[in-house]
Amino acid sequence: MDLLAGLEPPPPAREEIGPGAVLLRGWALPRVEDLLVTLAQVTAAAPFRRMMTPGGFEMSVAMTNCGPAGWVTDRSGYRYASQDPLTGLPWPPLPEIVRDLARVAAAEAGYAGFDPDACLINQYEPGARLTLHQDRDERDKGHPIVSLSLGLPATFQFGGLKRTDPVRRVALAHGDVVVWGGPSRLFHHGVLPLKDGVHPLLGARRINLTLRRAF
Repeated sequence: MDLLAGLEPPPPAREEIGPGAVLLRGWALPRVEDLLVTLAQVTAAAPFRRMMTPGGFEMSVAMTNCGPAGWVTDRSGYRYASQDPLTGLPWPPLPEIVRDLARVAAAEAGYAGFDPDACLINQYEPGARLTLHQDRDERDKGHPIVSLSLGLPATFQFGGLKRTDPVRRVALAHGDVVVWGGPSRLFHHGVLPLKDGVHPLLGARRINLTLRRAF
């Protein structure tokens, strides 16, 4: 007789990485296959592209969006836009599986009622990085941020309200979810250059989904 039959799996490891910031290790792993199918559909409609910063530099991370609000950058600045500048069409709808994962992860981290309208999808290849920055383009900073990692491991940097504050380095693996808000909502954060490697599902790349309430 199997004494474990019918028992629920143990909850994912939960780690506090800052005030109001929680890492849920492996939290998204049960839904990864469905997520990858959905992401393929989104990126077929709105392909990855390397955007230009206001200073005229091409970003090393390739990006796209889904949902009513899409984050974009070009020589005129950082902002949210309801249309894909490449096609002039609305961004693909925010898939229910992505919205639901973000809502439940936010609630698990203590932020019940989160309803994202923006999902920025970043694709990292070896060497790509994201410098320390704050997420300040959203109208209401009272909503948390939910960040989901897929593919190659990465080193997430989580600092403080000032760029010069000490920075914590957090190893992120396939299926990990980070949620931050409240006192850490405007903390600086980034990703160190991605190391070489091959992931069995995503090859030589990492995909990150960042969900926010923009409008």
